Amino acid sequence: MVPEPGDPSVEVDAKHVCAAFRAVGAEPGDTVIFHASFKSMGHVSGGASTVFDGVLAATSPGGTVAMPSLWYSGKPEETPDRFDVKTSPTYVGALAEALRLDPRSHRSNHWSHAVAAIGARAQELTARHSAGLRRPAPWSDTAFATRSPWWRFYEWNALYAFIGVTMRVCTIKHAIEGALVMRHLASIPAARRSEARATLSMDCVQRLWPYYNSEAMQDELAAAGLLHQTKLGSATLRAIRTRPLVEITLAKLLAEPEKWLQPPFLEWIANLERYRQAP
Repeated sequence: MVPEPGDPSVEVDAKHVCAAFRAVGAEPGDTVIFHASFKSMGHVSGGASTVFDGVLAATSPGGTVAMPSLWYSGKPEETPDRFDVKTSPTYVGALAEALRLDPRSHRSNHWSHAVAAIGARAQELTARHSAGLRRPAPWSDTAFATRSPWWRFYEWNALYAFIGVTMRVCTIKHAIEGALVMRHLASIPAARRSEARATLSMDCVQRLWPYYNSEAMQDELAAAGLLHQTKLGSATLRAIRTRPLVEITLAKLLAEPEKWLQPPFLEWIANLERYRQAP
């Protein structure tokens, strides 16, 4: 996905950021998670901190702002033991790296799917990333565990936003995919679930996985009136509440698998029948 190019002649300050986020639904006390292209907004007076301060103003009092702080990019040398929560940079953009380096920032301790945050609930959000019930994921079953920031976004019904980018970069889609896998595994005897799970992607070994087109899903969520949109400088700002994002997407994947999922994964679903039969 190519981010929006942005117009450097457009000036953006914290008041513009605050107004735009309020226009797409930010409220006092909200947690906001966003993906962004910094350049797409135009010229941001004061730099990255202006964006963070503007979102905090939109959610004041008691607001929290978060971004993905992913370190693992698929390189063989990026093994979990080499990740340092304090020093390992994120590869997902200048704004995300600026949030990691912000002196107010807290970062969750996860080698592949860390989150950085500032604000009232930042420490609570980022603590104990790998705790709780594990969820299947291609990288690690702790990436989207039930105490991870990603699942807290769902529990807290965070405002999930995109600045100058589409929902193609929506990281929580992988938590939804993991929830889909769990639903299907729950349909077979418990004693055989590990065997069936082992045929899917795990521990960075790529096999099958229920990837879906999140830009096409964006269109359906927008058509349902769930995705709000405005301008932030020269960028498009989109936002949706995380709970309906997760629940409606999962429901669509379950109800219309042929529309959303690739044939190899559909075959995996069909083959679960053999696990239901006595060995």
